[in-house]
Amino acid sequence: MREDGISLTAVELDRGDAIPDLDGFDAMIVMGGPQDVWEEDRYEWLRLEKKAIAHFVQHLKRPYLGICLGHQLLADALGGEVRLSEQPEVGVMNVMKTASGAADTLFGSLADPIRALQWHGAEVVTPPDGAEVLAYSPACAIQAFRYGEFAYGLQFHVEATRDTVSDWAAIPAYTRALERALGEGAVGRLESEVLDCLPIFNATARQVYNGFKSKFRAATA
Repeated sequence: MREDGISLTAVELDRGDAIPDLDGFDAMIVMGGPQDVWEEDRYEWLRLEKKAIAHFVQHLKRPYLGICLGHQLLADALGGEVRLSEQPEVGVMNVMKTASGAADTLFGSLADPIRALQWHGAEVVTPPDGAEVLAYSPACAIQAFRYGEFAYGLQFHVEATRDTVSDWAAIPAYTRALERALGEGAVGRLESEVLDCLPIFNATARQVYNGFKSKFRAATA
């Protein structure tokens, strides 16, 4: 993004940052985290975050990209439903495109299936009214959706790096989920698998970024 001359402002609500005036921003990207969308009493900033997302997407009508928790927050903020998964997904897995996904201007260029890193125990079970489901997996019917022209949610991770697994394994809740799904020693095994797939992940991330960049440039033209 910096190479493209895009100015970035990072807001870490879990560390006490305040949400800035959103009128001055052309796009919003919300990443993942160990929280669940319904834990508002434990994480009070979730209420503010959902209101900010709804305002940005529905009223300002500006581009939004949500990854994992950011995908679930988008759905919840716009009237969809998020629940605990019957079968949590953790590991490197395939995600398939729907017909709408194949025709979508951002998703259409992606491989089918999409090889992706999964690490979630909750999922969107009902998308917001009017949303288009773009991708699915055998265990999760809504892996991605688009709301309106510019707002996207992705349950799977396209932003993986060589340090992703070790960084996330430092979060106890993530490690517990990983070992429940894949057994003892899962961190090392998954780290190796992610490294093997890193060129694929990076190519997918670049395609998603380029598609999203086109969206927010079109929205601000």
